[in-house]
Amino acid sequence: MGLRENLQLMLERGQDSPLLRYSYGLECIKAGNFLAAIDHLRKAVEQSPGYSAAWKALGKAHASSGSPERAAEIYELGIAAAQKSGDIQAAKEMSVFLKRLRR
Repeated sequence: MGLRENLQLMLERGQDSPLLRYSYGLECIKAGNFLAAIDHLRKAVEQSPGYSAAWKALGKAHASSGSPERAAEIYELGIAAAQKSGDIQAAKEMSVFLKRLRR
C-alpha cells in the first residue's frame, strides 16, 4: 500500500487534520489529480487558515489545473495569511509565484 492509500485510510478512519489534508493534497498533485488536490488543500486551509504551506500548494494545484486566475487569488490570500502568521519566507515565495502568473 502506498502513501496516498494510507492517507486515504486515515481520513476514512476520521483522523482528519490540516497536516493530513496537506500531505494528501501533495500526493494528489504528484499523481496529477489536481481536482482532488484542490479539495484536500482547501480543507487544510479551512481547518488552519494560517497554514502557509497549504496555501502555497493550493495555489500550485489551481495553476496546474489550468486555472491561473484562481491560483492568483489563492496566492493573494496565502500571502496575507503568511504575513499574518509571520511566515515571511512563504509570503515571499508566493509573491514570486504570483508575479510569474501575471506575466
